[in-house]
Amino acid sequence: MKRELKRERTRRLLLDTAKALIQEKGCAGMTLNDIMERSGLSKGGIYHYVKSKDELLGWVLQEWLEETSRRFFAATAYEPKTFERPMKEIVASLPDLENPGSVGNQVFMYLLGKCHQPEVQEVMRQFYEGALQVSKQWIAAGQKAGFIPRSVDAGKTAELFVLISLGLRVRSFISSGDYAFASAEFAKLMAEMLRPSNHQSG
Repeated sequence: MKRELKRERTRRLLLDTAKALIQEKGCAGMTLNDIMERSGLSKGGIYHYVKSKDELLGWVLQEWLEETSRRFFAATAYEPKTFERPMKEIVASLPDLENPGSVGNQVFMYLLGKCHQPEVQEVMRQFYEGALQVSKQWIAAGQKAGFIPRSVDAGKTAELFVLISLGLRVRSFISSGDYAFASAEFAKLMAEMLRPSNHQSG
């Protein structure tokens, strides 16, 4: 138990340190030496948890998924079961996709530019598949709770939502201004596709 607690505390320290340094120096400017100095961890202590800076950056992306998922499933636990409560938790995270200064977007774009490296490609593959799996779980949980129709194809719908979210991340770096389709429109699209009133019960 003590070992698990220590591991979780060290993981938290690494994540918090990495995020603070990304905000200060950017992903390219941050080094493992910076993390050592800021966290107080030794080089061996860091390599006990991650093999590289890029793997640690992958943790940052994964944390965003885990936190959004945690809030969603907490919202589904309330009675009575409603569509609005868990949907609100998902919608709350969408504007972050359009913020090029957010840590998650900085990490995503930095790693995307290094996908020619096999280990980085694997980190990004895990992030994509993780996002897809979480989205499927959200829809399946909603169907089980009765506020998303069984007629919704969880696989196709989840993949569409993930592809749009990745597109919003990329666009935040290459374009600015008023958009015809932004996070608010994405939220409306999700609601339209998932609300029971728009589907035949299966």
